[in-house]
Amino acid sequence: MKPTNSTLSSKSEEMIAKENQYGAHNYHPLPVVLKRGEGVFVWDLEDKKYFDFLSAYSAVNQGHCHPKIVNAMIQQAQTLTLTSRAFYNNQLGNYEEYVTHYFDFDKVLPMNTGAEAVETALKLCRKWAYEVKGIPENQAQIIVCENNFHGRTTTIISFSNDETARKSFGPFTSGFIKIPYDDIEALENALQSTPNIAGFLVEPIQGEAGVYVPSDGYLAKAKALCEQNNVLFIADEVQTGIARTGKLLAVHHENVQPDILILGKALSGGVYPVSAVLANDAIMNVIKPGQHGSTFGGNPIAAAVAIAALEVIKVEKLAENAERLGIILRKGLNEIAQRNSLITLVRGKGLLNAIVINCDEESDLAWEICMKFSEYGLLAKPTHGNKIRLAPPLVITETQIQECLVIIEKALNDFK
Repeated sequence: MKPTNSTLSSKSEEMIAKENQYGAHNYHPLPVVLKRGEGVFVWDLEDKKYFDFLSAYSAVNQGHCHPKIVNAMIQQAQTLTLTSRAFYNNQLGNYEEYVTHYFDFDKVLPMNTGAEAVETALKLCRKWAYEVKGIPENQAQIIVCENNFHGRTTTIISFSNDETARKSFGPFTSGFIKIPYDDIEALENALQSTPNIAGFLVEPIQGEAGVYVPSDGYLAKAKALCEQNNVLFIADEVQTGIARTGKLLAVHHENVQPDILILGKALSGGVYPVSAVLANDAIMNVIKPGQHGSTFGGNPIAAAVAIAALEVIKVEKLAENAERLGIILRKGLNEIAQRNSLITLVRGKGLLNAIVINCDEESDLAWEICMKFSEYGLLAKPTHGNKIRLAPPLVITETQIQECLVIIEKALNDFK
């Protein structure tokens, strides 16, 4: 059993007990009960203040409760919340124009969650394969990468190799080929040896797997191979997009424009579920009325919120901030690693980073370190056992980065 927080108040213990009693046990949260957030900070029920170094898995890139985004939501919520797509509304067209120009695509298909957007992209890719490329019906194959994380729907876990996500949820959906991540030769072999390839779905950086950054040139070479073989390059930027890695999109580090782009999380600044699939007309126009949809997808609140969230990214130059401060954070983490052997590796890009702890994946040590972080006022969470993701909101300052490095080293030193 992983350790709990012995300093919790009775009110926090009550809230945790309620979740345990009435909620499904599909998460194992750190034992901290949060009640408020602002910028890079969150506060618990005991009014203890923490640096947030998870950013709701990069959903709150713009910081907690950004006033411009919250005000856009409030204003729209007081006017019109939902029409369904049975009727037009006066917000969606403006958002569609804004987001397609912002990311340089012809069209957008709006959805709500990241997993929904991935499912939408898979359907779009298959339909294009049958109706444009000419692959025989029901024979399309999509190449994916080992150790991927694209969500937890039945189809998505069908091509996961995380047994925790897969076990006892079969039978699984066919039509996917798994290859090693960051392996151009494996991609080339799959494209040449397997008939009926429709697309290649890839995370520009594998976040949940432990912030695996591919080799320089991998994404550009993969895109070129897809073009040579008339295969769609599908970038899942749900976690890596919207300025997190120091560019608007992580693929922009290699000047790649995907054929299909998947966005979510920070597309709303974390205040509302908003996701999107973007593609040009030659791909998106295969979707006809009645073939795909969502009651809430493209609702007026989502449209207003997403515009505000993207404006914040641009006006506050958050991609540039992530690029600059990510270099400072990794430098500081590497200096700590030289003094403390608990860190065996530092990796990341922009403000999506991770430290690998000197233990095996079955150990509780990374969890215990995160508990110690929280004791000293910083919240982070392990992923895949021995990796700790360090991804603060992009509005963080250099002074705050230095404060957090002090906390991280202090906590690690407690385990020497």
